[in-house]
Amino acid sequence: MLPVSRADEMALFFDQAWFDAQLARVGATRSDVARLLGLEPEHIDEMWKDQRELSARDVALLGIFLNVEPRLIAERAGISTPVPDSLPSTDLAIIELRARVDQLELEMRVVLKELERMRRSEAR
Repeated sequence: MLPVSRADEMALFFDQAWFDAQLARVGATRSDVARLLGLEPEHIDEMWKDQRELSARDVALLGIFLNVEPRLIAERAGISTPVPDSLPSTDLAIIELRARVDQLELEMRVVLKELERMRRSEAR
């Protein structure tokens, strides 16, 4: 996991720029977050506008998905966001597997786009 850096201050509101930067860092989108959390894209938009709070489970999932400490996720999500307690090992294993599958799906999309680009180049 990435170390907690310059995040000793807690955001009063959801830090959209920070979360968007973290998603860009891992090549993900808000739609990927919706799938990860089992929510509709509209719910993620509400989170980004600070109109919907993240649960401790959401914080844990995002921490794994973005490869950052859950405490940092909670700090950047706003003042009332809970930091998750340790999860039971089975829950943690499921969360880690789900995050890994999501990451693999992202990587597969990149590969498929590149293959399609190569096919178009060869067809010319």
